[in-house]
Amino acid sequence: MLQATYIRQYRKPGSTKTTFVYKVESSSPEDLAAFEAAQGSFHRVDPKTGTPVWFTTRFVGETAELIVTDNNKVIADMSEFEKARSLAEQFGGNFGDTLANKLASKLVEPSASPKTTQDSKSDTIADL
Repeated sequence: MLQATYIRQYRKPGSTKTTFVYKVESSSPEDLAAFEAAQGSFHRVDPKTGTPVWFTTRFVGETAELIVTDNNKVIADMSEFEKARSLAEQFGGNFGDTLANKLASKLVEPSASPKTTQDSKSDTIADL
């Protein structure tokens, strides 16, 4: 299992998109090898820690499980978010809204300590 943990974010000068950076860890060397193969020329390692990093323009939570698909793409497992969305839609109204708020709070881990971010710097992690 590949585990991604949010470490920082940045925005390239002139861009409107924020890129979120996650460190990637696994207890399985095979999983890390599959991640590296799937990333191909986009595979990057943090030079300070030697840990693989994954970039996405979508925040997927403080932590996420990563999946290497059959098409050799790396994606975040968003199934818990999809389940929450489905439940909120099923029940709708005030109950659906309340349910969605509770589930969203649980999924984004608001009790986690705040992280520092890098934003709009020319020497960002994007240069890795």
